[in-house]
Amino acid sequence: MILSMTGFGRSEGVFEGKKITIDIKSLNSKSFDLNIKIPLRYKEKEFEIRKLLNDRALRGKVDCYVNIESLNNTNDVAINHDLVQAYINELKKVAADGPDFEYLKMAIRMPEVISTKSDELNDNEWIFLIELLEETLTKFENFRRTEGEILQEELHRNIQKIQKYLGKVEPYEQVRMDAVKERYRNSLNEFDQIDETRFYQEMAYYTEKLDIAEEKVRLTQHLKYYLEVMIEENFNGKKLGFISQEIGREINTLGSKANHAEIQKLVVMMKDDLEKIKEQTLNVL
Repeated sequence: MILSMTGFGRSEGVFEGKKITIDIKSLNSKSFDLNIKIPLRYKEKEFEIRKLLNDRALRGKVDCYVNIESLNNTNDVAINHDLVQAYINELKKVAADGPDFEYLKMAIRMPEVISTKSDELNDNEWIFLIELLEETLTKFENFRRTEGEILQEELHRNIQKIQKYLGKVEPYEQVRMDAVKERYRNSLNEFDQIDETRFYQEMAYYTEKLDIAEEKVRLTQHLKYYLEVMIEENFNGKKLGFISQEIGREINTLGSKANHAEIQKLVVMMKDDLEKIKEQTLNVL
């Protein structure tokens, strides 16, 4: 089953006069790259939040934003006036000729100057937050699943197109070999004596050199295996990427041995669909 690395989830809830909003979004990436922005009051729980996201998001460039908005008109902000004055006094010792307003702007940015009156995180709020986070992750996973279904249909369609083009190669194979024989025989006719044994030896050499039967068999197997892994295995993005590389090798070899204009056209169309598959596979979880 295909899951997309692209995902999005949002949940909102109200706890004791605070509106809490959680957004989770992700894009494709070769590894797991997690970026979290949370309010200061939840910093002590950052490890638990990261662990939950790591266990559920698995792979991709993931951003998680937690925002708190007070629904009450109360002023929860507290400024430590004594500490601000102490910072200003120390700053004046460093640069005595500066205006007081500049000292104030610098002092207000110093640590522990501004705090909120409700910085303590109680157990009930933590339980509420973790449930809200799990709800957001469920929405996020559902989004990935929906995107994965669309992605799987596109991948299946492109694999089938390559199979169709491969099936069109066969009618040109004998025509191609007959043309090689004819060109080689015409070249030999320019000489007075023709060594028939040597002629058939050369033809056997060219037949073996231009034979694409093995490439066709391997390409068919790779295409079949890609579909099996896509449908039957979970979290299969990396494996599908490896299989698509093998598909590319067989198509390239087929093109280098084709020696026929129509087969070359089919190879070009196969490569076009393979590039779409590779691009789409990059977004598979």
